[in-house]
Formats: sequence, C-alpha cells, structure tokens
Amino acid sequence: MSLRPQDIFNYSDITDECIKCGKCIPVCTIHNVNADEVTSPRGFLDLLGAYHKGDLELDKNAKNIFESCFLCTACVEVCPKSLPTDMVIEQVRADIGKKFGIAWYKKLFFLLLRHRWLNDVAFKLGWVFQTCGFKIQSDIDSMNSRFNLPMLKVDRLLPSLKKVSFLNQHKKELIDNGGKRRVAIFIGCLGNYNYVNVGNSLLEILEYLGIDAFLAKDQKCCSAPAYFTGDFDTVDYNAKFNIEYFESFSKDVEAIIVPEATCSAMLKIDYEHYFHNQSEWRDRAIALKSKIFMATEWLEKHTELNSILATKKKDVRNVTYHDPCHARKMQGLYKEPRELISKNYDIVEMSDPNTCCGFGGVTMQSEKYEFAKAAGLPKAAMIKDTNAHFVSSECSACRMQINASMNYVDAPQIFKNPIELIAEALKS
Repeated sequence: MSLRPQDIFNYSDITDECIKCGKCIPVCTIHNVNADEVTSPRGFLDLLGAYHKGDLELDKNAKNIFESCFLCTACVEVCPKSLPTDMVIEQVRADIGKKFGIAWYKKLFFLLLRHRWLNDVAFKLGWVFQTCGFKIQSDIDSMNSRFNLPMLKVDRLLPSLKKVSFLNQHKKELIDNGGKRRVAIFIGCLGNYNYVNVGNSLLEILEYLGIDAFLAKDQKCCSAPAYFTGDFDTVDYNAKFNIEYFESFSKDVEAIIVPEATCSAMLKIDYEHYFHNQSEWRDRAIALKSKIFMATEWLEKHTELNSILATKKKDVRNVTYHDPCHARKMQGLYKEPRELISKNYDIVEMSDPNTCCGFGGVTMQSEKYEFAKAAGLPKAAMIKDTNAHFVSSECSACRMQINASMNYVDAPQIFKNPIELIAEALKS
C-alpha cells in the first residue's frame, strides 16, 4: 500500500481505485457465507464511496451491511492494488456508532476494558457464579450454557473464567531470571482472564532462557474490540494510556512481547491507523513499533530458543497450525511459530491454514453469530481432517472461535497456543 494511513480516509478516492477484478470474492469470509454482491469487498467499496460522496444515507440497512465484514483482510492480501477495505470499514463504523449509538451491553463491556480493577471484579464475580449458568469443560478452558438464551445457546462453547487473572497471580511486577536481558509482556484480555496458561507458559520459557520478565501490570486492553466496533472514545482513552505507559519503561526493556496476534497487530499497526489525524500520537505510536513483537516472532529471531528446542525430545503427538488473520495477513508472521513448534512436533498442515476462522469481533459474536458459526464450520472440518492431536494458533480470539466450531463437528483436537507447546517441549 503506497498511501499513508492519514491519506486513506478520504475514502472516495480509495473506492474509485477498485477495478472490480473480483479477485477478492473467493477469499472474502462474509461473501462465502452470505453470497451477496453488497457483502463483498468491491460491494463494500462501492457503498462506502457513495456514502462518502453523499449519495448513500447511513441508515439501518447500510449499518447492517457495514457491520457484516469480518475485517479479516483477506481481500487486502489478494487485491492487485492492496486497497485497505478493512481500514475504511473500521472508519465508517465510528460514524455508525455516533449515529446509532453503541448497544448497552457493548458499552458495559468496553467500560470494563477501560478499567482493569473493574474488570478484575467483574471476572471474579463471573468465576464465582459461572457454574450456575454454565457447564465447565476445564480441559479446554471452555464452558457451555445450561440454558438457551438469545445470545447463549447450549451448543455454543465460550471461554471459561479463572479464579485469579494471570497478572494478579504474580505478586512481583518484575520477575528476575538473572538480569542479563529483560522484556515486557503485554498479555491481552483473554490471556489474562481466560487462557492464563499462555502467560504462565511464556514466563516458563523466559525463565529457561534467563530473561527477566516485566509484567507491565498497569496495561489496559489494546482496545481492538472497541476499534472494530466503532467505539472510538474507548480506543482513544486506552491507546493514549498504553502509549504513555509503554514510553515509561520501553528504554528499560529489549522488547514488549505479545502472545496474541490481534493485540500485537493493534498495538503495532492499528494504533498508527487510528491516530491518522492526531499527528503527535501517531508519531509516538510509530516510535514504539520497533519494540513490539508477537511472542514467537521475538523468541525465534532474538533468542537461542530454536537451538535449545532442537536438543529436546520429539513428541509423538502432531500439530496443525491455524494462521490468525492479524498475524499472517497483517504482520506477515507465519514461519516463526512453525519454526519453533516443528523442533519437537511434526506439523500436519490443514488444507488452507490461512482461511479466517470466523471470529469477526464483538458484533459478529453477538448480533451476527450465525455468520461466525457458518464461517467457522469449514475451518473446523479442515482441522478435523488432519487427524492431528493439537491445533495451535497464537491468538486467543481464534482459540475461542475454533473451540466453538470444533465442538459443532466433534473434532477431537486440543487447542494449544504455540507458547504452551514450546513450554511443554522445554520440559522434555
């Protein structure tokens, strides 16, 4: 993409660049489950151009269309002109939020994401009472609703809650592993409250490598859920806080490592996009980019972990790997986790590891779950067909969606973040 982010949002110019070649159609996640020209990348671009020029009213029908995109960026990946369809849709969703407001339950969720202490209380209460409404499957960190409700079906798996969050499990903010090197950890909300073994496995790896871990306990949600929903007030609040906070310790660490594709993409790429019209904050976000890494990216490129894993036993169980959209498509990261995993596990590739799992964000998971379910079933079938023991992906949003999708097709695979697989291999 040759345009700067600050130039993109004059998006009538962007939409006019679309040559209607149709290469985006076969890879579009929403078009594959809702085959309508308006819910395709070139359809979105036509409508966005009309809206920007004043020829289309932003009514409830247009709102419904613009909220149906999964923001998977598959269209950007194949577009001859790399037109940033996802970025333009993210921008128009802010207009939707201003005109129609944000649903009360989304406002409540985003309020929790602004205030970690409030989030801690809410998730603690959720843990206490979750068995009243859910059946817990502790082996896969998931749970089923006991009742059929509008957004909670008995056959839908959701991530279960933990008694104590990852950040609160560790009393010390700085974990001393020898003092020769130091990194900070940005854990992400799902990793903090639901899939806590990811963070603990990362700490085990860093301890083995003799690298100090700064837990950065004041971190706020990266605000990706709010950004994809159009709640830019929450994005502005959280992003500015995180930037200032990162600046306060960035000179004392080699890197800020993130075991979550969506979080790392938000911090490293989307902050710059969001601040396209706030030059000071955009520059500050850009200045931090060189410090932010997806966890396997940093471990593979900047440590001796590869050679260490090569000395460990080969596991008889094999792995199939799903590429998160925010890792492979947005950050170009897909070799690094495979390089590390393959030292101790045979990797069996599914038919298309780059296909979106169908998570799609808060609105897709709540108001349009029928689309998320439809997009997830083909991915679950691909995983099941590999006959692998584990399915792995460095993204907890993908984990939540894939676990739910595999449940529908009775896929036997167990989901593990690559960080968890690596930590297990180091013990062999």
